[in-house]
Amino acid sequence: MGVLTHLEPQKVFDVFEQLCSIPHGSGNTKQISDFCVEYATKRGFKAVQDEVNNVIIYKNATEGYENHPTVIIQGHIDMVCEQDKSVSNINMETDGLELGIDGDEIFAHGTTLGGDNGIAVAYALALLDDDLAEHPPVEILLTVDEEVGMIGAENLDGSLLQGRILLNIDSEEEGTFLSSCAGGMRCQSILPVEREDVTGDLIKVQICGLKGGHSGMEIIKQRGNSNVLMARLLNKINAECGLQIVSLEGGLKDNAIPLDTTAVFVTKDAQRAYDIAKEAEAQLKKELRATDPEVVVDVQVLDGENDMDVCGVLSKASTEKVIALALCLPNGIQRMSSDMEGLVQTSLNMGILKLEEESCLLSYSVRSSVESEKYALVEKIQCLTLLAGGYCQLHGDYPGWEYDKDSKIRRIALESYKNIYGTDAKVEAIHAGLECGLLAGKLPGLDAISFGPNLKDVHTSKERMSISSAARIYGLLLEILKNI
Repeated sequence: MGVLTHLEPQKVFDVFEQLCSIPHGSGNTKQISDFCVEYATKRGFKAVQDEVNNVIIYKNATEGYENHPTVIIQGHIDMVCEQDKSVSNINMETDGLELGIDGDEIFAHGTTLGGDNGIAVAYALALLDDDLAEHPPVEILLTVDEEVGMIGAENLDGSLLQGRILLNIDSEEEGTFLSSCAGGMRCQSILPVEREDVTGDLIKVQICGLKGGHSGMEIIKQRGNSNVLMARLLNKINAECGLQIVSLEGGLKDNAIPLDTTAVFVTKDAQRAYDIAKEAEAQLKKELRATDPEVVVDVQVLDGENDMDVCGVLSKASTEKVIALALCLPNGIQRMSSDMEGLVQTSLNMGILKLEEESCLLSYSVRSSVESEKYALVEKIQCLTLLAGGYCQLHGDYPGWEYDKDSKIRRIALESYKNIYGTDAKVEAIHAGLECGLLAGKLPGLDAISFGPNLKDVHTSKERMSISSAARIYGLLLEILKNI
């Protein structure tokens, strides 16, 4: 018996639990794509799986809606895989999630839940079995690898879709309809390094206890970025007692604010390095008292020996370049919108910092609702990386979604919401990326709206989804379909 079996609407939560049993992190979506195809074909619906594993499922209109315009219901089948290894030891590449319920919330033990965007997939597949739903012709579009640059949407063949009304179910606040979003790009800064053998004290430092979060939705909260904080700390230690880096790693996804970074280095003064790190912990607790009060700087002298011979350590020059680049590259909010109060216009997030054998990788998610600012920020990263002796690789460039003042589906969605809730919904823009912009470029004349249930702490191991909100949003989806 499943953890969610007793929840209503039963079909929605049953499908969601089945999805959670299949590993489906970005880049690992073939199995869940096959599941969606099999789910549809077993029920007699036509399903198409393209070369990148996007899935399109076609359902005919119910009686009386045959001449109504075709509607696209869309979500993405990949999830961000973040894990608190002190809580969970599953392999997210091969294992299903371990679900739990806490009051009105569903969570996964020690990992992300994938409500972003598994709930959209659950709604869409549940609709295939819903004999009471009234709706026009429906095209269910399930895309892959949205979380790493909207790769599925970018590679979609638009000719597979006839609909020009899009219901994107990829938002995280009930009562809010999204009508525009930022564009974005992944920018990887790669710095070649040299190694040598040295003698000294071997120290391990870990910055952890941060909240992290979605680099679009939560960037405005200005939470601590463990990669940036580590660069500050290493720079301070290097300035006072010198160090050479052995290993450096923080963050798993460039679109998630990193909450844990670890460095191992050699120094000639272990005691002073230890003292500087603990002083930094006190400073960070003060700086981040409102956003990350549980920040920790953990310091260990490895093997308990002094003046060890250590092989494969970064040279002094490479160490200083790595620290300088990580410290000087921009991070966080760069500009707020002058048109919409409280909206971030341009930002970037150093989501991954990883020292490899011959290079150091600094991977960024760059976002802006102004295309020229997005490219200007990428150019800044490129120039600073070039000055340090490195180079950049760009991936997943996607456009923003522009506001349409004459949107008919927005009007229908707002009216449907008021019919059910008795109150008015909000219409907003967000700094995060949605696939609506890319899809609008492939489907001329597309009229889109985005909505979804209450989710919190997405892209973190503390992600939660409201059960009651998820149930209400399925009802809202059915009401919108009935009114189109």
